[in-house]
Amino acid sequence: MKYRCFAGGHDWWVTDPYSFGPVLGPLDDLLIAQGTHYRLFDKMGAHLIEHEGCAGVHFAVWAPNAQAVSVVGDFNDWDGTRHPMRRRTDIGVWELFLPDIGEWRAYKYRIIGPDSTVQPLKADPFAFASELRPKTASLTARPAKPDWGDDAHRAHWSAVDPRREAISIYEVHAGSWQRNEHDWFLTWDELAQRLIPYVADMGFTHIEFLPVSEHPYDPSWGYQTTGLFAPSSRFGGPDGFARFIDGAHRAGISVLLDWVPAHFPTDEHGLAHFDGTALYEHEDPRLGFHPDWNTAIYNFGRREVSSFLVNNALFWAERYHVDGLRVDAVASMLYRDYSRKEGEWIPNEHGGRENWEAVDFLRAMNRAVHASHPGILTIAEESTSWPGVSHPAWDDGPRSNLGFGFKWNMGFMHDTLKYMAREPVHRQYHHDDITFGLMYAFAENFVLPLSHDEVVHGKGSLLNKMSGDDWQKFANLRAYYGLMWGYPGKKLLFMGQEFAQRREWAEDRALDWDLLDAPAHEGIRKLVRDLNHLYKAKPALHARDCEGEGFEWLVADDSNVSVFAWLRKCPGQPPIAVISNMTPMTHGSYGLRLPHDGEWAEVLNSDAETYGGSGQGNLGSVNVTDGVGSVTLPPLSTIMLEYKN
Repeated sequence: MKYRCFAGGHDWWVTDPYSFGPVLGPLDDLLIAQGTHYRLFDKMGAHLIEHEGCAGVHFAVWAPNAQAVSVVGDFNDWDGTRHPMRRRTDIGVWELFLPDIGEWRAYKYRIIGPDSTVQPLKADPFAFASELRPKTASLTARPAKPDWGDDAHRAHWSAVDPRREAISIYEVHAGSWQRNEHDWFLTWDELAQRLIPYVADMGFTHIEFLPVSEHPYDPSWGYQTTGLFAPSSRFGGPDGFARFIDGAHRAGISVLLDWVPAHFPTDEHGLAHFDGTALYEHEDPRLGFHPDWNTAIYNFGRREVSSFLVNNALFWAERYHVDGLRVDAVASMLYRDYSRKEGEWIPNEHGGRENWEAVDFLRAMNRAVHASHPGILTIAEESTSWPGVSHPAWDDGPRSNLGFGFKWNMGFMHDTLKYMAREPVHRQYHHDDITFGLMYAFAENFVLPLSHDEVVHGKGSLLNKMSGDDWQKFANLRAYYGLMWGYPGKKLLFMGQEFAQRREWAEDRALDWDLLDAPAHEGIRKLVRDLNHLYKAKPALHARDCEGEGFEWLVADDSNVSVFAWLRKCPGQPPIAVISNMTPMTHGSYGLRLPHDGEWAEVLNSDAETYGGSGQGNLGSVNVTDGVGSVTLPPLSTIMLEYKN
């Protein structure tokens, strides 16, 4: 129905929004009530649609305890009396179709709580785009883009076992990898032009972005998100992010997102006390407040909240073709007493510390995304010894199995970095900092992370974690990278560490790319590039990363000279021996037992001159007779020998 308006000498036509019927239907009501609606992102939020012959926007928001909800925006002068929404009584969802408005209109919800208190205007939990901070309104927008050219990429990953594929991840903070000439953020299209070719040349298989969902505070790095369904407006529109992912896929590179379902900030326009009650969070701070980050904790036991988060995981895979999610702070979700003292937490119904509601949510999320999107990776940042993090979450299996594809190996990171910080003369007394990790290396499907968390807050860069003078620091770092790429597990390196960034990372400035003018830094970059390409090319180095049959110790106990050696194997492929000398002394004729007589080609030497090393080595190969080869081990180095016969 349309009617004609007159005022101030002007006249115009208005379409009556209340002449249209509802958009949601009984099936939506049923599935939402059950918490089993797996297409909520098609129903909730603001959708540009044609309804009953008229173009406009359908708004829907969950606020079950509200007395009234209105949609307000730049289309109605932010007047809460203009467009009150209709309540779907059984599920607490409010909806309204507004005709004759289109894309990029700013809006929020005006909510009157159960005690008749008008809440601060709330952004849309399902918004597909948001205003650039410090503004906080949601925007009517279409998610992603309609045209994709990545079928081959997605088909490949859906057909393989990722545990047996080469996975080398380049972790990136989109706002500080590089900046433009005005020291401002690159757009997604500019990032695509620079970052994708760089990653492809460097041989990384995956880009992992720190959270890109909308967040109000730059120094949070995206981990305090207020818009889970909206790529941050700092880098352009949603279509730009979709183009980046499509371009990466066409170049053979997968894209992972850091995902934060553990907690959310309490900014007044966000989810906190959304309808005047603790809706998404717990009211009791012993359950609902996170002391580490001053944030709210989701109420994972409320089916609508769990469904909201599961749908967000599905949304990124469905609409943006994201290849995987690295789930942040999983340990904080699993334990009710995480970072809490006695009396500051509530035990579960059995008197224990496990948060079984969070466990059930994680299991449900992993089941949903793996069922809907074969080939997707889910990776847990989990720092404890919780059993079965990367074991299947089948209904008839242990409830503790979480169903992730992979888990970060935090023990590897901490133990090996501690070892590399020691002066070489002391390393013989701490040999097990390297060897101990192999006791549990196949208990989970591991990713070896050297992440952003290790190069901030006074921890120093990876280069400055190494012991010795400047030459030794570079040599140690080269040896360490060689050891890591030869160690069982997928690889992850934070941006800048591939060329030995000297300064700590900071989110408000670009990386120090001018360091590449120095041979030592360029040498590290060349080494990482060659390690990645070697790792991808040699199945022995990646195809059994998660299986014990792919690893065999050659030298585990030579602590006197700090030498480690092992064999990486894959059935039907030539084995590769990985040997590290963690002292500054050259071992000119080290007797190494190897399983096959004949020629073993030196396929990598971290001490090569092209990498900034001293150039010592084995002149291309080692000949093994009667099971023993005389091997030159350069100072502070890792070499790799591949059997050639």
